[in-house]
Amino acid sequence: MRFLSALMPREGQFFDLFNKHADLIVQGAKQLSDLLQNYQEESGRAAIIDTGTSHAVPHVMDALEARGVPAAKVDYVILTHVHLDHAGGAGQLMARFPNARLTVHPRGARHIIDPSRLHAATVAIYGMEETRRTYGEILPVPAQRVVETGEGTTLRLAGRELLFLDAPGHARHHVVVRDGKTGHLFAGDTFGLSYRELDQDGRQFSFPTTSPSQFDPAALHHSIDRMLSYGPQALYITHFGRLTNLTVLAADLHRLIDAHAELGERHRRAGAERKRLLTEGVSALVLAERERQGWRLPREKVLEIFALDIELNAQGLGFWLEAEGEAREKS
Repeated sequence: MRFLSALMPREGQFFDLFNKHADLIVQGAKQLSDLLQNYQEESGRAAIIDTGTSHAVPHVMDALEARGVPAAKVDYVILTHVHLDHAGGAGQLMARFPNARLTVHPRGARHIIDPSRLHAATVAIYGMEETRRTYGEILPVPAQRVVETGEGTTLRLAGRELLFLDAPGHARHHVVVRDGKTGHLFAGDTFGLSYRELDQDGRQFSFPTTSPSQFDPAALHHSIDRMLSYGPQALYITHFGRLTNLTVLAADLHRLIDAHAELGERHRRAGAERKRLLTEGVSALVLAERERQGWRLPREKVLEIFALDIELNAQGLGFWLEAEGEAREKS
C-alpha cells in the first residue's frame, strides 16, 4: 500500500518527496487554503482522506490519473472533520466519483448534506469575499451517499480495515482514522500543524491549532493521549504531512495547549482589547517556539509562515472564552 498526499507548494508547482520507508509520500502546500489530500490505495481501490477546498479538485483528479486510479475505483471520501479547508471540495469530488461514499462524524453529516450553515459560519469568520476566494463553490452531498462514522466504526478498503476514533478538542465533529495494516493514524488537525520548511536538521515539530469555534483544551489533551495509546510509528496531519518521533511531539503539543489556555485566561476580562492581546500572545508563543526549536529562519519569516494560524488561534481562543463564560453562568 502507498499513501499519497498531493498538494501544491507555495510556489504553485508540484514537488515529490520520497521517504526512506516503504510508503511514498508526495506532499506540498497551497498558499492560503493550506490543504492536504491523503490517498490510500489498496488492490487498485482508493480512498481520499480530507479533500481540501474546491480549488484542489483538479489537482486531486490529476493525481489519481497519474496513479492510474480511475474515478470509478474511488470507494470512499473520508473527512476527519467538516472545516472547509478539509471538506470544502467534498461535494465536487463526490460528483466525480460515481461509486464513492462519503464518511463523516455524525455531528458533521448534516453540514455535508446541506452546507449552507457551515458556509454562513465561515463567512462570519472570514467575510464573503475571502470565503469565496479561498474555498470556492461548496456543493452538497446526497444524504444516501453519506456514512456517519462515529466512535469505533470500521470500514474496509479492499479488505483493509480502517478504524474511526472520536477525537474532539479541535472540533467536536472530528475523527481520527487508524489504518489497520500499518498502525498509522490520519489525525486531521487533532495533532496540530507542522511546516516542513521549519524542520531543523531532520527534527520535526508540531504546534496546536485552536481555530474557531470548538477548541477544548481538556478534550484535546485526551485525544492526543488516546492517539499515542495505539502506539503508532507515524501519523499524518493535514497541515502538513507525515510525522514521527510522536512522544516528543505530543509533549510539545501538551505544553503549547496549556500555554494557549493560560493566555486565554489571562485576558478573559480584557474587553475590547482582548482580540489584540490574544493575537499578540499567540505571536509571542510562536516566537518562543522558534527559540526553543532552534529554527534558523528570521523572526519575520516565521511570523509570515504562521500569520494565518496566529489569527485563527487567537479567534479560536476568543470563541472558547465566550463558551466557557456562558457555561459558567449557567452552572
